[in-house]
Amino acid sequence: MPTSSPQVLYTPAQRARRDATAWTMVQGILAPVQFLIFGISLYLVLNSLHTGEHTDWALASVVIKTLVLYAIMVTGAIWEKVVFGQYLFAPAFYWEDVVSMLVLALHTGYLWVWWQGLWSHTDQLLLALAAYVSYAINAAQYIRKLRMARLQKPTTPDLTSLPSSGAQAST
Repeated sequence: MPTSSPQVLYTPAQRARRDATAWTMVQGILAPVQFLIFGISLYLVLNSLHTGEHTDWALASVVIKTLVLYAIMVTGAIWEKVVFGQYLFAPAFYWEDVVSMLVLALHTGYLWVWWQGLWSHTDQLLLALAAYVSYAINAAQYIRKLRMARLQKPTTPDLTSLPSSGAQAST
C-alpha cells in the first residue's frame, strides 16, 4: 500500500513571503493577546452564569474579545493575501477559514443582541459561550497548522546532498 506524503503547507515562495511580511509578526502578537482576552472573558462569563455577579464585566469582556477577533481576522486576511494571493479560503487554510466564518457569525450575533438588548443577560452569555466553543475549535485548527508549518521541511533541495559534477575524492 503506497504511503501518502504529508501535506505541504507552503511552497518555497509562499514560505519566503510568509517570513518576509510584517503581517506574520502582527498575527504572532495578536493571536496570544486574543487568547489571553478569551481566557479572562471565559472566566468572567462562566463566573457570571454561575454566581450572577459581575454580569456587566462579563458582557463587556465579550465585546472586547469580539473587537480583537475582528482585528485578527482582518489582519489574517491581509496576511493570507500576501502569502497565498487571496484574502480568504486559500487551499492551505480553507477549513480554518470556513470555521472562522462561523466564529465571526456567532461573535457578530452576540454583538447584535448585546447592542440591541434583545435577549436576557443569561441568553447573551450563553450565546457568547457558543461563540467561544467555535473559537476554541478554530484556535486548535490554527495551532495544528502552526505545528505543521514548524515540522514541514523546506521543499528547496539541499545542495550539500546533491552529487557533485566533478571527480570525488576517495577516502
